[in-house]
Amino acid sequence: MTKILIIYTGGTIGMVNDPVTGALIPFDFKQIQQNVPELARLNYDLDVHSFDPILDSSNMNPEIWAELAAIISNQYDVYDGFVILHGSDTMSFTASALSFMLKNLSKPVVLTGSQLPIGEIRTDAKENLITALEIAATKINGQAMIPEVCIYFDYQLFRGNRSIKYNSEKFEAFRSPNYPILAEAGVTLSFYSNYIQQHPSEPLVLESVFNTNIGVLKLYPGININTVQAITRSSVQAIVMETFGSGNTTTAQWFTDSLEEAIHAGKLIVDISQCQRGAVELGKYETSKKLQQMGVISGFDMTFEATITKLMYLMGQDLSYQQIAALMEQSLRGELTV
Repeated sequence: MTKILIIYTGGTIGMVNDPVTGALIPFDFKQIQQNVPELARLNYDLDVHSFDPILDSSNMNPEIWAELAAIISNQYDVYDGFVILHGSDTMSFTASALSFMLKNLSKPVVLTGSQLPIGEIRTDAKENLITALEIAATKINGQAMIPEVCIYFDYQLFRGNRSIKYNSEKFEAFRSPNYPILAEAGVTLSFYSNYIQQHPSEPLVLESVFNTNIGVLKLYPGININTVQAITRSSVQAIVMETFGSGNTTTAQWFTDSLEEAIHAGKLIVDISQCQRGAVELGKYETSKKLQQMGVISGFDMTFEATITKLMYLMGQDLSYQQIAALMEQSLRGELTV
């Protein structure tokens, strides 16, 4: 029988109405089959690991990511797949982080959640949970169909480190702006194998040391030197710079001087676009040629979530400035298109 481990971290999916107060409270996910009787028809061997206390996803951090990754690593040989129930607000960050921590992953790690609590009549929770379990259990020729970290939400499966949350009101909460979906749930489950990562030949390696000493510089017309230098002259070791269009910034001398000063001080600067779709192309226009010349790193088409977690991951390894800079511009887990 297919064995799946459900890891419940918290989030809307696990909430029910308190009959006394009417407030939303978490239910005991160890009794999940009582709340979702349809699970019995899947004929899977399901175990549940619940966080105690459960977490609002806004409180997620690298220590919790490391705990999640360790649970998966420690139980890796016992289960065929893993389903993580998680609040949607930071789900893309967690999925991206796990993709980097779980090197050589060959089993499915499917994150899902819901926009309405599982106890609501119109909830999306049951469909998301049941289909996420089906995806985690699917094999072809004895191997997992999806050997990567992904997010399932509203009938679509996304590569985790390509996903963003874009809507807080609709069931269609996630998108993958720069990469096709991996699967789609209709009358049948349709997997798009051309876009799914290949099975690795090496065993799983857990790499869970993260360095969070990162600043974020989001550009806007009228940004001033004090705002910029509050970041560039701070004690951070790296800066994610959200720029215009295909990686463009102001060419004001004070601005480029501030970036150059930061790079000479040993800070990594990664350029990603504020546009959700498209990629950074340093040097395409005059406004980004100077950035390329001074050593700003291109984030290509990475999401903000993938850029942040990838930087944290690489900075947590015993790597030189040059090695981190080079790896940021390479695809490690399918997070960017060069």
